[in-house]
Amino acid sequence: MTLALEGIKVIDLSRTVPGPYCTMMLADMGAEVIKVEDPGYSMGMLPDREKHAAYDYLSRNKKSIALNLKSTEAKEIFHKLVADADVIMEASRPGVAKRLGVDYKTASKLNPRIIYCSLTGFGQDGPYRDLPGHDPNYTSIGGAVGLTGDHRGNPVIIRAAVGDIGSALHAVIGILFALIAREKTGKGQFVDISMTDSVLPFLSVSLLRYFRDSFIPKRGWPSPTINIWQTKDGKYITTGLVEPHFWERFCRAIGREDLIPFHHAKGEKLHEVYGIIRETILTKTRDDWFQIMKEADTCVSPVLELDEVIKDPQLQHREMFPEFEHPTLGKIRQLGMPVKLSETPAKFRSFSPVLGQHTDEILKGLGYTKQQIEELRKAGVIK
Repeated sequence: MTLALEGIKVIDLSRTVPGPYCTMMLADMGAEVIKVEDPGYSMGMLPDREKHAAYDYLSRNKKSIALNLKSTEAKEIFHKLVADADVIMEASRPGVAKRLGVDYKTASKLNPRIIYCSLTGFGQDGPYRDLPGHDPNYTSIGGAVGLTGDHRGNPVIIRAAVGDIGSALHAVIGILFALIAREKTGKGQFVDISMTDSVLPFLSVSLLRYFRDSFIPKRGWPSPTINIWQTKDGKYITTGLVEPHFWERFCRAIGREDLIPFHHAKGEKLHEVYGIIRETILTKTRDDWFQIMKEADTCVSPVLELDEVIKDPQLQHREMFPEFEHPTLGKIRQLGMPVKLSETPAKFRSFSPVLGQHTDEILKGLGYTKQQIEELRKAGVIK
């Protein structure tokens, strides 16, 4: 079976989540992804490295070469890898790649067709470019935390990795844009992705309303239409009753047709409608309401815990949690590919490699002899 990105070679210098998720998607679609890892990198805090590797879907379908990029010999190996590569993914703070001699300027001189994606917290320029950060920092500056609050109006941490995965997806898009552009120009280019920038598209509706009306939504404001409601069994449902016909169907389904005229209630009436819905939803269980609302054909869904998410029949049907047979651990469940292609679908080819698993194989492919490889290993250049 032909894969969409078959023949594309990617060198992955990234760690943690955003960069690896981006290159996982490329690998799932057939790209050859070579992880360049630090020989001194340790997963010592993990109780079982083999088990971690089996479940580490971020590194599936990839190869691993362990290079100490602080050494001259390792840089030479990296430069040889660059010569016939298509893409480099890097996710260090600005300036780190340059200090190591693996930056875009260096790579593009070796290979003018190279596409170099740099994925950082704040981008390659601007007053925050050198600041450290993690997802809560990016979602805070990017406005997503400011829109999300408890019933008292206090902002809350967004547990979903919006900045991390949002930037990974934008990195995939940027790389694919650049690959298509290279077909026209014959040249590679630099792709600058900021995790903070990548939060902003998730605020599209709120930003549009602000640009148009200077409207800033209040956290915790009682909304009868878009809300989370507690049910009789202590669980929750969500409503997304934006369109009038969905609101009407919802009101009929809860037996309160008298609320239909108050889709956009304000002031005291808003609080009254909100209170009626809250008390009504408390009369049945979450799953009872979901069944009722499915039959009513309106926008109501259950709030699922993680152990329920993986059992959800829709997500199961979409193969979002496939199982693969591991040689020693049996069936291993991983996250599936959300992009479904009819002719060249994603494919699982291999579990995550252990550190440096393919070092010898890759070096032999670059022309190194067995003796040279052993000398490099003894010198601490590779692992």
